[in-house]
Amino acid sequence: MIANREQLTKLRFNEAGLIPAVVQSAQTNRVLMVAWMNLESIEQTFAVGETVFFSRSRSELWHKGATSGNTQRVVKVEVDCDSDCLLIQVEENGPACHTGTESCFDTAVLGEAGTNNG
Repeated sequence: MIANREQLTKLRFNEAGLIPAVVQSAQTNRVLMVAWMNLESIEQTFAVGETVFFSRSRSELWHKGATSGNTQRVVKVEVDCDSDCLLIQVEENGPACHTGTESCFDTAVLGEAGTNNG
């Protein structure tokens, strides 16, 4: 259930009616994935207690794990200081990434602070 409906009305969606959502493990604090949500997907997320996102490529809602079983039970949803991004802490049931990895950020390192590659 949405505890703070007033904050919901303050969310700043982009021109397509979407807001980015950073999904984080409630156990490890690791970032698992980033997805997009619209008002309907936010409402459904609270209604089912699991993450529901908006697929930009398919232009439809998708309940994370509905077909794979890799669901994400929502623990807490926070709003950033500008009200234009969500942080969703979840208890994950399986890998977050469609490739089968724990996180969508298990692919490649672009660089690390303090290293000089040039």
